[in-house]
Amino acid sequence: MRINFIFANMNRDKHITKHIDEKLQGKSLQYSQKPENRKKVFIESYGCQMNMNDSEIVASILLKQGYNTTDNVDDADLILINTCSIREKAETTVRNRLKHFNKLKQNKPQTKIGLMGCMAERLKEKILEEEKLVDLVVGPDAYRDLPNLINELEDGRKAVNVLLSKEETYADIEPVRINSNGVSAFVSITRGCDNMCTFCVVPFTRGRERSRDPESILFEIQDLQSKGFKEVTLLGQNVDSYLWYGGGLKKDFDKQPDEIKAQAVDFAQLLDKVATRFPDIRIRFSTSNPQDFSLDVIKTMAKHPNIAKHIHLPVQSGSDRILKLMNRKHSVAEYKAKIDAIRRYIPDVAISQDLIAGFSTETEEDHRATLDLMDYVKYDFGFMFAYSVRPGTLGAKKLNDDVPHHVKLRRLRQIIDKQQAHSLYRMQQFVGKEVEVLIEGNSKKSDRHWMGRNSQNAVVIFEKTGQEKPGDLVKVLIDDCTSATLFGKKI
Repeated sequence: MRINFIFANMNRDKHITKHIDEKLQGKSLQYSQKPENRKKVFIESYGCQMNMNDSEIVASILLKQGYNTTDNVDDADLILINTCSIREKAETTVRNRLKHFNKLKQNKPQTKIGLMGCMAERLKEKILEEEKLVDLVVGPDAYRDLPNLINELEDGRKAVNVLLSKEETYADIEPVRINSNGVSAFVSITRGCDNMCTFCVVPFTRGRERSRDPESILFEIQDLQSKGFKEVTLLGQNVDSYLWYGGGLKKDFDKQPDEIKAQAVDFAQLLDKVATRFPDIRIRFSTSNPQDFSLDVIKTMAKHPNIAKHIHLPVQSGSDRILKLMNRKHSVAEYKAKIDAIRRYIPDVAISQDLIAGFSTETEEDHRATLDLMDYVKYDFGFMFAYSVRPGTLGAKKLNDDVPHHVKLRRLRQIIDKQQAHSLYRMQQFVGKEVEVLIEGNSKKSDRHWMGRNSQNAVVIFEKTGQEKPGDLVKVLIDDCTSATLFGKKI
């Protein structure tokens, strides 16, 4: 195995910068269309930002196989659905879409339908054999095999590859930015998850944690900058677990000799290098896990003005008893201590959450503890769900889903109501203040207004003056707000 160590000292940093710039010289921009391509692929994505980025990787692979992307499903020779298995509702939505797409085949029977992503990995051949709604099934680690799978389809055979990998990071594939507004883009830095939360199917659908070569990450961001992008989000199921020691699974790091460990790059170091190398690009990251979110990351965020002042820090529950059943590796007290440290170093930070209502055995006391934690943090926004048992998880195997559905919904409603109140409180703190907004495009409700986001990830709407464009950073004086949106005037 070839081991590439970087970031050991400033001289190596300069070498990497020179190497990246040389690779970009004379490099043509990569588009989602090639005039010589005769086939079209329609890709529909569900779930997390990682899925959106994976769809862009698939578009890049298929571009070289003669497929241009299309937004019109009726024109497609190949329909791919990139799926999420995190909740039952997400899978139900996908099944309904598959039925819809199969009706389209009545007019164009040669069209092939493929299932990608976590649902494909979870169901494997079952969806081919039992439901007969798809022709192709490919898991998150097998996208490189798509050309071979498509050849099998053209030969009249069903095609499936759901093998998980210990090494795949797609580091050498330049994504085709089909999910981008031309201003912001996703850059994957890790794949997989080792945490084994009892409610989560991700470790079983995306495999063990492995990190991407830092040089390839810097190269991709440099490429994005050359194409005019102004913001990147570093992605991973758990970005704080990022650890590059030359390749391999994170779980094998402790087996490495001391000289390898000494030169390893963790997430705080990567974040520092990215922010230093690209001072004109706004840097975001997602998602963090409380047990791995370190003080070094907080200090790095405080050090660099181009790192967005927003942290998504899922907690899932405010009850220590429930956290233990969830196999979360943090207590409520430890979580609060991290919140306190974040606010100490970054006073104007925005913090968002994931919360689950009605987990196995959750009592009213456990639920009140969650509401109490929300009052302590006063999150800026969040993602809240009623507990949904996922087949194959430890929760499905070992815990009873014993909270009645109507109780789950009541508790979820209370969590949502409290979050809306806290969101309004946080947004009101911006009224009367100037904020820096990265313009992303037109407002959904009016072509006379711009939509952008500030560093804290709040949506900002303001009237156009005719002197700005998407990708510009502008100052806006906030004069009004809702719980979800800021309104103001360009200064």
